[in-house]
Amino acid sequence: MNIPVEPFRIKTVERIRQTTREEREAYLKEAGLNVFAVPSESIFVDLLTDSGTSAMSDQQWGGLLTGDEAYAGSRSFYRFEAAIRDITGFPQVIPTHQGRVAENLLFSTICRPGITIPNNTHFDTTHANVAANGADALNLPVPEALHPETEHPFKGNMNLEALEKVLTERKGSIPLVAMTVTNNSAGGQPVSMENIKATSQICRKHGVPFFFDCARYAENCWFIHEREAGYKNKKVIDIAREMFSYADGCWMSAKKDALVNIGGFLAMKDEKLAQTLRNKLILIEGFPTYGGLAGRDLEAIAIGLYEGLDEDYLKYRTEQVRYLGEMLMAGGVPLVKPIGGHAVFIDALAFCPHIPQSEFPGVALTVALYREAGIRAVEIGSMMFAEKDPKTGKVEYPPLDLVRLAIPRRVYTNTHMAYVADAIVAVYKNRDKLRGLRLTYEAPMLRHFTARLEEV
Repeated sequence: MNIPVEPFRIKTVERIRQTTREEREAYLKEAGLNVFAVPSESIFVDLLTDSGTSAMSDQQWGGLLTGDEAYAGSRSFYRFEAAIRDITGFPQVIPTHQGRVAENLLFSTICRPGITIPNNTHFDTTHANVAANGADALNLPVPEALHPETEHPFKGNMNLEALEKVLTERKGSIPLVAMTVTNNSAGGQPVSMENIKATSQICRKHGVPFFFDCARYAENCWFIHEREAGYKNKKVIDIAREMFSYADGCWMSAKKDALVNIGGFLAMKDEKLAQTLRNKLILIEGFPTYGGLAGRDLEAIAIGLYEGLDEDYLKYRTEQVRYLGEMLMAGGVPLVKPIGGHAVFIDALAFCPHIPQSEFPGVALTVALYREAGIRAVEIGSMMFAEKDPKTGKVEYPPLDLVRLAIPRRVYTNTHMAYVADAIVAVYKNRDKLRGLRLTYEAPMLRHFTARLEEV
């Protein structure tokens, strides 16, 4: 295994404390066995999410001091707008305080009952924003994406045959086709440029706009650079520009590949749609040149968008994720392969074969990781995505039950990764002792955030 070397030096540190097992048991009891409710000061290595957890650079911290806090027409907005236009090519740029609001603005405008939004795979908040407005969030992954052990360089791809079929059969009821890059719910897997181009051609054939959920677009472009023929000698920023050229718009949680702690945006070609969204933005977020963000946040995003495309950084970033994955595979832990861009995904069904999906094997594993080692991860499976038929009451479980170890950007060292690997391998060796869980409370939507559980 090659040890990834950080292309930066550490200037400041934040103290973290290892708790005792007894303390962690008490925290879990108070949290109802939901690690979302465990306070962060009791976490030793926090891999719950890579969203908003990045360490900002000295340049970004300097940008905070120069941010223009004007209510309207802030110079920081114009820097933010110029960076997004330069990278995406989309002229209409709308700031939001995070990606979820961008989704809400877009889908509350274009969705209603009878509408379908196809996607390679919707993530949880995207799915929820589509469903909350009465529309059908339709996942169209390639078959390889449903088999964790299958090696394929672009398991995030859109199923083109299925997309062609649904656009033909549901003509007039699809306001846009979405594509998530990288494909988070399928294991952080990238989408190839060939697949992006083919998806775009199908959308143009049917007269349907094509949008990216591009929270991790830079990592996707790095994988294209590494894995796809014809891109090895191209700069990642040029790969990104080509990728966006095939689409009509995008939304982004800047809390991922823009390396900031808060922020997002919508960008598109359609001026009329953009104006409708700006009018709604004023009601819920603020004036269109700040969109719920401080000027300093806009400044940090403008800088971070370019830092996230730096090739030395991207090489280190993906190698650190792969480094953790290789240590786990050496210990026999079943993973989604190949290793994704922002996280390592454990196959919870293979890790805990004795726990049925009705007893949330992924959540049981997250509880065990925190209890044993103070590590926080997140389940992406039966708790997050199972759906109950309102007429029959039958529960439909997702094909994958995963535990995501999302690695914050520029935060943890390789020693932390070794600690995580040792702890997970130790839990894996005693996996027969893991117990299933049952719900004692669940919210009607996005239940995984606030659910409470007990062991079976």
